[in-house]
This record gives sequence, structure tokens and C-alpha cells, in this order.
Amino acid sequence: MNTIYADVTVSISELKKNPAHVLREAGNRPVAVLSHNKPSFYMVRPELFEALLDSVADQDLVELVASRLALKNEAVEVDIDHV
Repeated sequence: MNTIYADVTVSISELKKNPAHVLREAGNRPVAVLSHNKPSFYMVRPELFEALLDSVADQDLVELVASRLALKNEAVEVDIDHV
């Protein structure tokens, strides 16, 4: 069984009938659009989508920092005041 990652669900048929109503009812919450009772796609407000992208970018940075910290013993010390 597929996990649904939204509190609001709607069938594709219902969505086609009145998409504005679905968005209005969902408010700021994500909507899982179902096809044959399985999630087909999710609808999210632009602000939430941007926050998700920021979170993914932050996670990428965390992984980059961790990989660079693992190489810390190979680092060369530099004094920016020394000319």
C-alpha cells in the first residue's frame, strides 16, 4: 500500500470538476491527488514548494560540509594576515 503524505486527498475526477474549490478547502495544506485510490501527485502552494526546495538545498550543504570535515586532517593552515 502507498503511503499518503497529506491530510487532504482528492480524486482526479473531483479535482477536474472544481480545482479552485479543492485549493480553497485545502488552505495551506498539501493535497494528495489520487488515481485508483493511490497517490498520483501532490499539489502544494508555491510557498511550501519553495520551503521544500530550501530544505533540500540545506541538506545538500550539510552533506558537503560533512564530507569536507572528513578531510580536515588534509587541510593546509593559512594565515590571511601574512603577506
